[in-house]
Amino acid sequence: MLRSFNSGITGTVLRRALACVPILIGISALTFLIVDLLPGNAAQQLIGIDGTPEQVARLEAELKLDRPLWQRYWEWLSGAVRGDLGTSLASRQPVTALFRDRLPVTLELVFLALVLSLAAAVPFALWTALRPGALADRVAAALSMLGLSTPNYVLALLLGWIFSVQLSLFPSIGFVRFGESPIENLRSLTLPALAIAFPLFGLYSRFLRGDLVEQLRGEAYIVTASAKGLHRRAIVVRHAFPNSLFGLLAIVGVNVGTLIGGTVIIEQIFALPGLGRLLLQAINTRDIVVVQAVVLLLAVVTVFVGLVVDLLYSVLDPRVRHAS
Repeated sequence: MLRSFNSGITGTVLRRALACVPILIGISALTFLIVDLLPGNAAQQLIGIDGTPEQVARLEAELKLDRPLWQRYWEWLSGAVRGDLGTSLASRQPVTALFRDRLPVTLELVFLALVLSLAAAVPFALWTALRPGALADRVAAALSMLGLSTPNYVLALLLGWIFSVQLSLFPSIGFVRFGESPIENLRSLTLPALAIAFPLFGLYSRFLRGDLVEQLRGEAYIVTASAKGLHRRAIVVRHAFPNSLFGLLAIVGVNVGTLIGGTVIIEQIFALPGLGRLLLQAINTRDIVVVQAVVLLLAVVTVFVGLVVDLLYSVLDPRVRHAS
């Protein structure tokens, strides 16, 4: 039975991983085309408006931008398959070296935002599900809708003005690495993480609360638990909440990939040296090699998280495994 279980899980993962290969290739090709269609190119951006056409043409040849689009894409794709993401057209540094410096900052920011949002949303949803329609539930609904409707960049500016400018509790810009000072590292990421976490809190809490209330209204196992004399709080925590985790897990999985891309504005506001800020700089300089690598990384992360969520579904619910 264990061997059959493992083979089923492995087969599911392999099938879905192979199905994602053409998706990743399509995303990379579309990104390459879109960046190429933008006005100007890296050579023009690097030389500036004072550069002569001869200087631009010479730099284009040096950067291999004078080659056909399909040839440049094929060379990049061939290198990416071997793990070589190319060299930045602007800084002339290997993209892998740029990732090594920038990616940990973004991952730490996203992880902290997810932890903060879930730590607030789960108990908040459990509490409001116990009192549907009460004053506390209506206040909670308004708070959640506020989180869903407030853009994170607006919240970032508001948090910076209150906690940095007025109260001087947290730094407004800059980043301190964990190895230098764990406390200062946490302080430098608190406001950016809160700006990302609050909209997520609104999404997660509303979804989880709605799913819990729906289960409490008519599911047979809830009726059975009530007939046995279990307290409503115990029914929610022990029976309804574990079933609601499936949907919450799917939403979190979908958000992880988009979260990394969503850090672009936040990292720019707080001057964090992360992947999002690198992407914005690469777009401004038409550094197609860096843009392509960042987009591919986001796509791979999204696909990987989706596979992990599918795997967890298969482990937690055998019906999903047998259906696939």
